Amino acid sequence: MKAIVQQQQLAHGVSTVSRAVTSRSTLAVLSNILIRTDDGRLRLSATNLELGISAWIGAKIEQEGGLTVPARTFVDMVSNLPNDEVTLTVDEHSQTLNVKCGTLNTDIKGISAEEFPPMPTPNLDEAIALNVENFKDQIEQVVFAASTDDARPNLTGVHMSFNGHTLEMAATDGFRISIAKSEMAQKVPQNFDALVPARALSELSRIASDGDETLLVAFPQGRGQVIFQLKNAQLVSQLIEGSFPNYSAIVPPSFKTRTVLSTAQLLKACKQTEIIAREGSYIAKLDIQPETEGEKSSLLEISARSEQTGSSEVMVDASVDGVPLLISFNIRYLREALEVIKTPNVVLETNAVHTPGLLRPVGDENFTHIIMPINTAR
Repeated sequence: MKAIVQQQQLAHGVSTVSRAVTSRSTLAVLSNILIRTDDGRLRLSATNLELGISAWIGAKIEQEGGLTVPARTFVDMVSNLPNDEVTLTVDEHSQTLNVKCGTLNTDIKGISAEEFPPMPTPNLDEAIALNVENFKDQIEQVVFAASTDDARPNLTGVHMSFNGHTLEMAATDGFRISIAKSEMAQKVPQNFDALVPARALSELSRIASDGDETLLVAFPQGRGQVIFQLKNAQLVSQLIEGSFPNYSAIVPPSFKTRTVLSTAQLLKACKQTEIIAREGSYIAKLDIQPETEGEKSSLLEISARSEQTGSSEVMVDASVDGVPLLISFNIRYLREALEVIKTPNVVLETNAVHTPGLLRPVGDENFTHIIMPINTAR
């Protein structure tokens, strides 16, 4: 193989795929990045067998071929090359990659490309087309709520439900549930569900930079995989086996108290309260007070107390309709949900001290966040 590429393009491609590299596998080739010519371009790939990422970059191909090289060595080298042409030459006999750029001339020992696990080729005729910008917004709205505890693998994923023209995504860690909906331009021929690792979607959001681009999603039949295909990149992930909680049954059908607040003011208050609350398991009390004859305005008071740090109270202007309530939430969970809400105002709906609260943007029915209260009774 011999190819000439621009350093910036090579660095971008290497950065795209390197997050799929594993350093804990007994297979040495999984610690490597595959460099291979592919239909007039250079393809870079990395995989840990659960997640695989490929990136294609423009190149002048003088000789076909490929090799895998240690990811850490190659990433560090490429990032420190001058902004110039890079010549990559593979000696297949010695399994060596020669890198020339400016005054640099380096040989890197590699492993045969034939030992690298094959990356799937999706049938794009059966793929679902999604708008990248809309899909990235959906990922942002749910992925933070997924569990990071591998002991409950079904909660480390994002549930994707394709129903007609609607894509609904949901994630939960058992203490909160984030649900986001979007309309698809293309109707799916058959409704279906899939459980995709949250990490895979986070990586997809990172590499899908062009908001106007169309993203193709394919679920190869019988392989337990999902393939996300972009113009110059591909992400392949194993699906998670197991059932996802029936979250629709958890959403209360009605609420006794409806509190409307400024998103920015409530977020600021949560951040201020979290400084104290983080020393006390992130517990914060929300005192919701509707307008009374003695008080001409509604208020929400957020407070936290820590034996080690102190106490904090923040007042937030609110429009409250319903009964007063003193309820406790994990303030970090509340803050993380507010950070993905883009509307000026937000509504918090509640019933009782031991029942879930619901947070959603005012004027946007496509996002819902359910948060479980904390029992602070001694």
